[in-house]
Amino acid sequence: MPEKILLDTDIGSDIDDAVCLAYLLAHPGCDLLGITTVTGEAGKRAMLASALCRVAGADVPIRPGAETTLAGAPSPQALAHQADRLGGWPHETEFPAGDAVDLLARTVRAHPGEVTLLTIGPLTNAALLFDRHPDVAGLLKALVLMGGRYTTEGKPEWNLRCDPAAAARVFAAPVPRVRAVGLDVTRQVYLDADTFSARCAAPLLRPVRDFAAVWFAERDGIYFHDPLAAVTLFDAEVCAFTRGEVTVDADGTTGWHPRPDGPHEVATSVVPDRFFTEYFARF
Repeated sequence: MPEKILLDTDIGSDIDDAVCLAYLLAHPGCDLLGITTVTGEAGKRAMLASALCRVAGADVPIRPGAETTLAGAPSPQALAHQADRLGGWPHETEFPAGDAVDLLARTVRAHPGEVTLLTIGPLTNAALLFDRHPDVAGLLKALVLMGGRYTTEGKPEWNLRCDPAAAARVFAAPVPRVRAVGLDVTRQVYLDADTFSARCAAPLLRPVRDFAAVWFAERDGIYFHDPLAAVTLFDAEVCAFTRGEVTVDADGTTGWHPRPDGPHEVATSVVPDRFFTEYFARF
């Protein structure tokens, strides 16, 4: 049976969100039930998602979500720079306002125990979902997130740092299965800009390559942070996971405490070649 997935994304900043969405749209085993966007210019982010859905011929509900943090402060991620490339790609321009969290709730309730919420941006929408609809956490099949840093040293990972209070709320929610794919493994999956662009010949990857021009104007390559989280939904061997408990500090720093009965699973290793084989095989 196809995997029923809801995607929550900050597409339009790091190019890996578009790379992730293209994979989900291309995968025959993915039943993408809805897309919500998060952080500044959420409407433009919805347009970017719409452009990819148009190329894929997919009719997926898309809703702009929270543009502020859980506490109501402006998001540290204000702009969706890749929207500058939208002129070359047909897309929707109008979306129902204020419906992102309710769309998530309605969809999960319609398919109890079957839906995986895949979050690849700051966790504000997910936190609002659990705050406004407390029953929904227990009705999910799983929550899989790209975010955090668990076994390596360094500054807090961006998605969690953008809204630490939301991240703490999400990790505390009684979801049956919570999996986190952090920088520890995603930074092992990388392509330089030229190699990536050369592999984007498939029709669904052409808009991604176009959007990527904005990203590569200031960077030499791409870490496949978000696509790796998505691939774990379909390939059980691409990452190894360890059970334990995640805590989130006020600055977004993650604490990781392995234990067999912990409520969370953290990715602790990755097979990069297996990831690339699986990812590009779908196009």
